[in-house]
Amino acid sequence: MKQFAEFIPLIIFFVVYKTVDIYAATGALMAATCVQMLVQWIRHKRLEKMHLITLVLVLFFGGLTMFFQDDAFIKWKVTAVNGLFALGLLVSRYGFGKNPLKQMLGKELTLPDAIWDRANLAWVGFFLFCGLLNIYVAFNLSQELWVNFKVFGLLGLTLLFTIATVFYLYRHQPTQEKNKQEG
Repeated sequence: MKQFAEFIPLIIFFVVYKTVDIYAATGALMAATCVQMLVQWIRHKRLEKMHLITLVLVLFFGGLTMFFQDDAFIKWKVTAVNGLFALGLLVSRYGFGKNPLKQMLGKELTLPDAIWDRANLAWVGFFLFCGLLNIYVAFNLSQELWVNFKVFGLLGLTLLFTIATVFYLYRHQPTQEKNKQEG
């Protein structure tokens, strides 16, 4: 249920875009993200870093979009988010010596650090790819195609890359660990 709640602002953005326009959709995205963060705060008395970054970027780029009535700003938000995620993975690993993927999944999987590092770098590359692909789609194709890409294309790519990562990590898991999990 938590994963579905993460997509509510995106769903609202899509529905409002399809029924009104990009500016109403941007306003709805901003409002829905604020409500989502408020609910998160009330329920858990904290916000995750990823949520805070998303909120700030939605409000910043959405505010610029609304103020200047220029959809280019909201289109740049997607690239900024992906770029910050890539940077966060790099800084966390090479600046602070902590691999975020290993921190999230290391309790379930015992793998050599080199495998965790490759997976982390693969995600860095994925986020950079998505950011660059967004620039291409946003500024070379129609607004409607960009909205569909933002809502469905990036979500699909992320799902596929997540599955590929799981297979990669599982493939490198020691045989004893595999047998323990299967049994």
